Amino acid sequence: MADQSPADQTSPSSEMQSLSISSQPPSSLTPQMILEERFRIIRSVGEECIQEDELLNLLTHKTEPICYDGFEPSGRMHIAQGVMKAINVNKLTSAGCRVKIWIADWLAQLNNKMGGDLKKIKVVGQYLIEIWKAVGMDLNGKVEFLWSSDEINSRASEYWPLVMDIARRNKLPRIMRCCQIMGRSEQDELSAAQILYPCMQCADIFFLKADICQLGMDQRKVNVLAREYCDDIKRKNKPIILSHHMLPGLQQGQEKMSKSDPSSSIFMEDEEAEVNVKIKKAYCPPKIVEGNPCLEYVKYIIFPWFNEFKVERSADNGGDKTYKDFGDLVSDYESGQLHPGDLKPALSKALNKILQPVRNHFTTDAKAKDLLKRVKSYRVTK
Repeated sequence: MADQSPADQTSPSSEMQSLSISSQPPSSLTPQMILEERFRIIRSVGEECIQEDELLNLLTHKTEPICYDGFEPSGRMHIAQGVMKAINVNKLTSAGCRVKIWIADWLAQLNNKMGGDLKKIKVVGQYLIEIWKAVGMDLNGKVEFLWSSDEINSRASEYWPLVMDIARRNKLPRIMRCCQIMGRSEQDELSAAQILYPCMQCADIFFLKADICQLGMDQRKVNVLAREYCDDIKRKNKPIILSHHMLPGLQQGQEKMSKSDPSSSIFMEDEEAEVNVKIKKAYCPPKIVEGNPCLEYVKYIIFPWFNEFKVERSADNGGDKTYKDFGDLVSDYESGQLHPGDLKPALSKALNKILQPVRNHFTTDAKAKDLLKRVKSYRVTK
């Protein structure tokens, strides 16, 4: 391996400090932070909130609400899962929330991820944690990574009666409507394990004593199921649903990134050249904003991270320009003043700056390097 330059040897923490992320709220909750400001920060995480009045009431009465986020360890991590989750978790903790990140290894096994091999699933889970540490998730004592298999085994007498009660109170068609949470549809041929999955994920919310469910829009149906369960058992305090935006894949018509289709995704440890090629080939029609993945990445990743977007171009093409507002960028793009040929290199450069600490970590840390090697050797199963 070639010798690294001093710039390449920058530690993840110092690299993070060099980034312009002043849009992020302070890392600790100050006594002066008013209720409305906490609400604004937390609400900004979600594309949808069910219900806003309940969120405001929760913050009025609870200084440290518990937020639940979870994931299946199912393969390499793309930037939607890596960068966006770090941004969202940092916002939540800055506003006083405690975040429980549920490593759903048993759900991954039920959903046949990694061929249902629990040992491989656990390796993938460890790899994902390494990425969030490297990219700059603020692990300040307010974030817990909890392995579902360990937690459930330690409190089985509490967990399984809850799962059984949720299953008993719901008809099969209602459970099958939640299949989207597994990346499947009601028309798919489902195993009995995949029928159990929504009941368990619904139970996870109550098992973790979550006040807020902070998951993607694709998980909305099971979160609504949890609120319906509260109606069934006459529970007044329902979990608040805060559903974040789903980043599309890089190609035309791809609703979200797919781990099984590398061309649709930018992975967190992709090399600089790989990122450049993927963005260069990405769907980005001139003057078209709707359904343009490159603009979505600028909106949901670059602006929240850097608080600006820098475009470098020749004087003949308008010269360099720094956008401080996404609306201004959209106006220029729709009018043709900003061309895909200038947008794409600027997007690649910004993404590579975010990802460089992760690359450094997986190059210099022996444990992380071994985890990545093993994960790359696994076959992704749907």
